[in-house]
Amino acid sequence: MLPLFKFRALNVLLICRSSRGPKIAVAVHVVGRRGIRRLVMKPLAAVWGMVRRRPRRMAALSALTFLIMGAIGYMVNTVFGAMFTNGTESSTVGLLYPVESETREAKRLDGMWNFVRSDSSNPSQGLREKWFSDDLAKFRPTIGMPVPSSYNDVTEDASIRDHVGTVWYDRRFFVPKSWQLQRVFVRFGSVHYDSIVWINGQQVLKHEFGHLPFEADISQVLEYGKENRITVLCDNVLLQVTVPQGKIVNSPVDGGVELVQTYTFDFFNYAGIHRSVELYTVPQVFIRDVVVNTDLVGDEGHIYYTVESSLNSSIAADLQATVKILDKAGTVVGVDTATGAELKGVVIVKNVKPWWPYLMHEEYGYMYSMEVTLEGKSNEASEPVGEIFDVYRMKVGVRTLEWNNTSFLINGQPIYFRGFGRHEDSDIRGKGLDYALLTKDFNLLKWVGANAYRTSHYPYSEESMQFADEHGIMIIDECPSVDTVNYSQILLEKHKASIEQLIHRDRNHPSVVMWSIANEPRTGQFAADAYFEAVAKYTRALDPSRPVTAAIAVGVNDDRAAKHLDIVSFNRYNGWYQNAGKLNMITNRVVEEAKAWNEKHNKPVLMSEYGADTMEGLHMLPAYIWSEDYQSQVFSRHFRAFDDLRRQQFFIGEFVWNFADFKTAQTYTRVGGNKKGIFTRNRQPKAAAYLLRQRYHALAQELDKSTLPGDLFLYTAPDGTEVGKSEL
Repeated sequence: MLPLFKFRALNVLLICRSSRGPKIAVAVHVVGRRGIRRLVMKPLAAVWGMVRRRPRRMAALSALTFLIMGAIGYMVNTVFGAMFTNGTESSTVGLLYPVESETREAKRLDGMWNFVRSDSSNPSQGLREKWFSDDLAKFRPTIGMPVPSSYNDVTEDASIRDHVGTVWYDRRFFVPKSWQLQRVFVRFGSVHYDSIVWINGQQVLKHEFGHLPFEADISQVLEYGKENRITVLCDNVLLQVTVPQGKIVNSPVDGGVELVQTYTFDFFNYAGIHRSVELYTVPQVFIRDVVVNTDLVGDEGHIYYTVESSLNSSIAADLQATVKILDKAGTVVGVDTATGAELKGVVIVKNVKPWWPYLMHEEYGYMYSMEVTLEGKSNEASEPVGEIFDVYRMKVGVRTLEWNNTSFLINGQPIYFRGFGRHEDSDIRGKGLDYALLTKDFNLLKWVGANAYRTSHYPYSEESMQFADEHGIMIIDECPSVDTVNYSQILLEKHKASIEQLIHRDRNHPSVVMWSIANEPRTGQFAADAYFEAVAKYTRALDPSRPVTAAIAVGVNDDRAAKHLDIVSFNRYNGWYQNAGKLNMITNRVVEEAKAWNEKHNKPVLMSEYGADTMEGLHMLPAYIWSEDYQSQVFSRHFRAFDDLRRQQFFIGEFVWNFADFKTAQTYTRVGGNKKGIFTRNRQPKAAAYLLRQRYHALAQELDKSTLPGDLFLYTAPDGTEVGKSEL
């Protein structure tokens, strides 16, 4: 049984046996009906023709040869070549973060929604019975479900926690009559994984990829001055052609069979409406998109902008965009006006305050306000004669990025990354957006002295990106491709689509300093070379202003992807997955591997993951795996390696795995989840948190000339200059 919406590919097993020889099986991954017809039906028809025309033995041998050579030829020519063509790449439009202004209103639909779980064995029932045509409660008993949140851990029902397939949400909302003169959009911050949205029974949206926003103009389907109904179908099934990948199998259980979702990535496949759902209005003529790039020229900040309106280019020639830049005090420090079919220009800010990472400057994370006004064209810039159509405000940071074969620089200054891999994960809410948790996490990041983290292994909320901008935390922004394997053209197209949506969403954030195109892909495979060449080229074409990286887990001599990257990131768990318990097998191995990556590719190198699982409160002397003491020792041995590598001028950063403990699929190797965090899942520190804090702040003092926190070290005894002195 193929789950709803998942007839994206089919694994076919072709079996041929000669009269005397062994049985030969060729497993082929084919996509869609056309692929099945081309790859399966035509070869089989040809084989059948030979069988009819020749003696039995000759026919069998010919058939065997035909199948083997055909399979090899197809695999070489298609799987490793033509399948990785450019194709038709998607292009996202709009999706500006909803804000209110003189011309815009916004209304969140967060809160309690009605929720129904479909039967895993009958995922399409709701569509067939048109549950979207009326309140869900008229078709099935519903329960309350908070939005935003993952639905998995909210109840005490294991069938909801472990559900595979579709679930349904709905709620009613009121639209005022005054909105009738506006255009109204509905916008979802994230629904994992597939989703379909109906308003008053009419389909308005369909979106694939969790962790990324999507929206639609619903002006024509709303009832103004009345109640309206929104219905959402969410499908969490992952296949070999989804991003990330997974597999579905029918497994026997007590009393029957059930769908079982498997995946290789090491975090829980939380699902549901994870981020806010918003209605917002815009005028009939409105600002659809704004793109920002910045540069520093002496003490000037140059803010290059492009404004896209809702009108086509011929009509848009009668518009103009006025862009103002305001400092934190609200003072206008730069203005520019653009006219013509393309509304673009540059605002120059004198005595600019650049955006700096945390602890690198006393005013780190400095953000200006950018006010964009779309109006009728004026005769003179100071005397507009047309009406004001739309006003949109956003934050911008002014900074430059550069990189070469040894260094990464912000505003011309070399950067050493000290950070984490993280997860959007917490008790009860799963991956649901929570401002209290977000605030706590950024407070802890700054407490520990980190200046960066990687959005492992998917895009984080837009709100978290805004926090990173304001707090000066650099982001390695990662698309949701995890443990990539079974490379195919359809997977490549979806991989590229997910990157396009990610870059479109996050390109204006100064905190985003790198794009990570994958985590631990199977880059030892032959097909990985052409595949990641295509992905890396596409990423650079979308945004050449930031370097491209990926977290590589394959050994340096087997990897085929790092040559396509700008910065080499590698994950390695010496003392844990390799040589568990052997603390004396860490430092040299880290140094040797980092040097090998640099020598092979002549590029900057950073360690994107290292660590050890740790049970809070477990102490053992001498240090033993799973104890807090062992985690601290593992860190200390890595610190020695990192300091050795820093002196060699190509090593640019260290990222602990992980910031906090997180939930995974059920397995005997995980006690309630992955325990590699320096903080527990409820954000309390383990012993290694204090050790890491001392290191990160010491690095900030050495490299960025910052001041050490007064509570970094507890008082133990007077320093050497005072020992032996007597009071007079």
